[in-house]
Amino acid sequence: MQSAAFDVGQLQRELLGESGGEGAVATFTGYVRCDNDARQVDCLELEHYPGMTEKSISAILEEAARRWPLLGAQVVHRVGRLSTGDEIVWVGVSSAHRAAAFSACEFVMDYLKTRAPFWKKEHGPQGEHWVEERDSDRSRARRWHE
Repeated sequence: MQSAAFDVGQLQRELLGESGGEGAVATFTGYVRCDNDARQVDCLELEHYPGMTEKSISAILEEAARRWPLLGAQVVHRVGRLSTGDEIVWVGVSSAHRAAAFSACEFVMDYLKTRAPFWKKEHGPQGEHWVEERDSDRSRARRWHE
């Protein structure tokens, strides 16, 4: 967990350094939206449970490595107060094959949304609003059980 911004290019170079540059890399970068559910968002406040959140992310990465032949995997997640357009999360996965890299990256992001203990509060002209987990996120995560 970190409050500082991150460099997507640097993160990918580090991931490639782990794998020797062979195969495929799939990445995902999430950003703070300017609106959510028809509400304007000026900034987003992310809270987490220190220690528990990192442990949860490690478990998600370990599960991905059991499911797919990964050469490397990394998650960077920000916490604190973020403005619209700021990066929130970066997921990077490398594998010898693109299908494994794509699937593992998607799996990690789906599980981050449903299993990692983060709390999000949106701030905007209409006031503060805690963001609830979406049915669509739960549905996406459930498909990995099938």
